[in-house]
Amino acid sequence: MTRPDIKFIASDMDGTLLDENSQLDPKFYEMYEKLEANGIMFAAASGRQYYSLVETFAPLKDHMYFIAENGTLVMHKEQELYSCIIERSEIEVIVQAARSIDGAHLVLCGKRSAYIETQDPQALKEFAKYYHRRESVEDVLTVDDDFIKVAICHFDGTEELVFPTIDKHFGETHQVVVSGKIWLDVMNAEASKGAAIKHLQNTLGFTYEQTMSFGDYFNDVEMLKESYYSYAMKNAHPEVKKLARFIAPSNQEAGVLKVINQLLP
Repeated sequence: MTRPDIKFIASDMDGTLLDENSQLDPKFYEMYEKLEANGIMFAAASGRQYYSLVETFAPLKDHMYFIAENGTLVMHKEQELYSCIIERSEIEVIVQAARSIDGAHLVLCGKRSAYIETQDPQALKEFAKYYHRRESVEDVLTVDDDFIKVAICHFDGTEELVFPTIDKHFGETHQVVVSGKIWLDVMNAEASKGAAIKHLQNTLGFTYEQTMSFGDYFNDVEMLKESYYSYAMKNAHPEVKKLARFIAPSNQEAGVLKVINQLLP
């Protein structure tokens, strides 16, 4: 069987490349060496902060591509390749709406840091998983930065308790996406992991047919649409599985590594 001509692979992190304990399989680095030897680029494409991703992949930080904050910031060798910001006037309205939702906790995501105003211990523990560079402030609207995302966390479920309110007010003007069971992100209308990949296709010279991606949740849908070799994980949301061309073994089975290793010599 002829091996597909893959030039670029992007993988979501949580629920996809990482296992159920949010750990990276140690065999990833061996696989990455093979990718590099075969001239295949690899990107971590995540809702996580850029600084969090760099820490996770520290040995490869000057090799990999990082599609951070659900595609609003793309970095390579510490250089910004692409970003998609939200105007401050829009940030103020989104933040006020998030504050009005009972039980919701917000993170204002800037290029330099993440900004948090809650002191809730459970929320702070959750935020620490994804935002390694973060600041606690009394009022996030007093911060000076370029903002790329408003992330909203609700421990009882964002699809049910956050999405209806946020989508009603911002669904037509912004990208509103449920990125996990307890997470929802509000971004510039043009922003997505798919838009980031499209930019890389245009600037790095690889095609839709040479693109492979892996995901498990709604924030991965646009990325899967920009990839001919689109894989939803076995553990993915049922609606995401319907949109992918292929199904990979679950994240608990190191499904991403299994699929990629099958295509490598």
